[in-house]
Amino acid sequence: MSAADEFVDVIDDAGNTIGVVTRRAMRAKRLPHRCTYVLVFNSRGELFIHQRTATKDVYPSYWDVCIGGVLTAGESFAEGVRREIREELGIDADAVELFSIRYADEVTFAHGMAYRLAHDGPFALQAEEIVRGEFAPVADVLDRVKRESFCPDGVMVLNQFLQRFLVSPRFV
Repeated sequence: MSAADEFVDVIDDAGNTIGVVTRRAMRAKRLPHRCTYVLVFNSRGELFIHQRTATKDVYPSYWDVCIGGVLTAGESFAEGVRREIREELGIDADAVELFSIRYADEVTFAHGMAYRLAHDGPFALQAEEIVRGEFAPVADVLDRVKRESFCPDGVMVLNQFLQRFLVSPRFV
């Protein structure tokens, strides 16, 4: 089954499931859905960023500051985040739940949960979704966001994380 044929929950403003559709239909109609966002930091406080493949259904070839993705129908945030970490990074690891987030633009409408993961790698990156990845100092990432195409929802998660939890960009 392709990702476009997977079933996802459509949700209302309160986050309650009001229907189930294919991911393809969710994207075509810009329906609200659940997803996870994971900020991955190494022991030096650098953030893992990655370039998405050209075949992604939203923001193809963009850089992203978060790993994660759309939850499948009936999947909890806790189940989804473990699956996404395993799929995208090739590791089994526990992420720390941070905060909920809502993001909407002309492309997507997501109700998500943000997480933080501390891990130095190495990672076995999922070739279907990630072209390449690297750790970079947060200050460098924030500078690159101004010059390069980054997924705007991930940037929103990073900005909220920085505002809520940090006094300086040295952390884990």
